[in-house]
Amino acid sequence: MKRAKITGIGHYVPEHVVTNADLEKLMDTTDEWIINRTGIKERRHADNKTGASDLGVIASENAMKMAGVKPEDIDLIIFATVSSDYYFPGAAVLIQKKMSMKNIGAFDVRAACSGFVYGLSIADQFIRAGMNENILLIGAEVQTVALKFDTEHRDLSILFGDGAGAVIVQPSNNSSGILSTHLHSQGEHAKSLWMPAPGSHFHPWISHEIIDNELHLPVMNGKEVFKHAIVRFPEVIQEALDTNNLSLEDVALIIPHQANYRISQAVARRMGIGMDKMYSNIHKYGNTTAASIPIAMSEAYAEGRFSEGDYVILAAFGSGFTWASAAIRW
Repeated sequence: MKRAKITGIGHYVPEHVVTNADLEKLMDTTDEWIINRTGIKERRHADNKTGASDLGVIASENAMKMAGVKPEDIDLIIFATVSSDYYFPGAAVLIQKKMSMKNIGAFDVRAACSGFVYGLSIADQFIRAGMNENILLIGAEVQTVALKFDTEHRDLSILFGDGAGAVIVQPSNNSSGILSTHLHSQGEHAKSLWMPAPGSHFHPWISHEIIDNELHLPVMNGKEVFKHAIVRFPEVIQEALDTNNLSLEDVALIIPHQANYRISQAVARRMGIGMDKMYSNIHKYGNTTAASIPIAMSEAYAEGRFSEGDYVILAAFGSGFTWASAAIRW
């Protein structure tokens, strides 16, 4: 059975930077309050003409350049997002069109903040089964369009940003590659982080009542998310280590979903490691949901934080609740 390997990484974020000082003008908050609460100093916002697929195209081009593949080489597209350009179809088919690819398979993964690792697990299985040779996996979000920038909604509007990351997954010709992936969920907590509407639960699909009651906006129970995240992150990281007979000392870098710097700090403390081993770039981009891990991985690689032969652990936790990890030998 073939092993799958990431051969190209790329990312892209919108040019428009929104600082904490910018948010101070829109709501009752301060730079100090936001940094202490989240670790975020700034985030990127897409303009009103840009969808998740537009960001995904540029990230994909960067990943394909590194891997040395062209659009016509890609034989499967997996797109992880909760903010697809349209409710349907998904964003993956828009990538196929915009990048002039062949009539290949293309589908979206809706596992929120865990979406990229879920997508990586799927890509891994397709490569191992011999179904594909050049898979494009994208995590991209334009979620700021669903936020309200006022004091009442500040708990969410200070957190999230827009961006995209992409990888090329191909068969490995040596011992490097994706060693294992681990996926979990606990739907009883779905309403701790969710967007109630629109959805098939509502009749009619959209109504004045939905809009007036702001059911079309995301809702989060921050304390509940924090409480579960600091347990599930260490669990799923340890699961990846144990499966591959690795210790934390063997690992060059852990790249978690960039949810909140305080969560990453709490996870590091629980695992007895320093933040030098727990990569963070949330201060620049905020929480970019499915895009956060590939953006972080792209930047970490560019910074020389890991290189050929190194072990890297990816870990995510988010809406669903879903959580996941992947162990990689670069």
